Amino acid sequence: MTAPLVLVHGAWHDGAGFSMLQEELEKLGIPSHTVELTSVATEDQPIGDMYRDAELVRKTVDAIGRDCIVLGHSYGGLSLTEGLVGAKNVKGLIFLTAFVLDQGETLFAACGSVDPVWWRRNAENTRLTADTPVDVFYNTTPKEIAEKAASRLRTQSLEAFNQPIRGVSWKEIDSTYIICEKDNAIPLFAQEAMSQRCTRAVRINTDHSPFLSAPKELAELIKRSLPTLG
Repeated sequence: MTAPLVLVHGAWHDGAGFSMLQEELEKLGIPSHTVELTSVATEDQPIGDMYRDAELVRKTVDAIGRDCIVLGHSYGGLSLTEGLVGAKNVKGLIFLTAFVLDQGETLFAACGSVDPVWWRRNAENTRLTADTPVDVFYNTTPKEIAEKAASRLRTQSLEAFNQPIRGVSWKEIDSTYIICEKDNAIPLFAQEAMSQRCTRAVRINTDHSPFLSAPKELAELIKRSLPTLG
């Protein structure tokens, strides 16, 4: 039986964004589950933080009750790193153009402690929206799909980007980094640097969101990257 794959979305996004990828994974015999992070919400909803996201990912993994693989996209990599320390049933981590941080590090510091030009803070300085998301996240995605995805984006907790990592799961769990070569959100050099912290690195010639721009290719790459389970 193939181990299930837990899919953890990134900042501003939601689990539904993985639907095209999940269809392709199913064709390959890989069951999958998604997680809805607390640090993403509409403007009128309460919002969580990175530590609550990490707890949620851990609870999801514990509830599966058998060996599984966990994939984190972009910001989602933090919840894998923080939340899965000591998770005995997690047999592999996949960082999809994701932040791979060490103890004490924050996402904001990893961005040079300067807001990227496409971040927009709210008046209370508590939430971020993503400006020009089609250009930043979906630059190789078909236009109709990209625009639909952009319309679904929500606000992101700024606090989550400033909370330091306290535990580091990738130091104890087999890990694969998927480098996205045409990513406009996380520069290629930054991905390559973070990938050095993982067990191995593979590449895909797409934007920041291959689950939309190349779901079949991504699913096949994931299957080839899965660790051998005993």
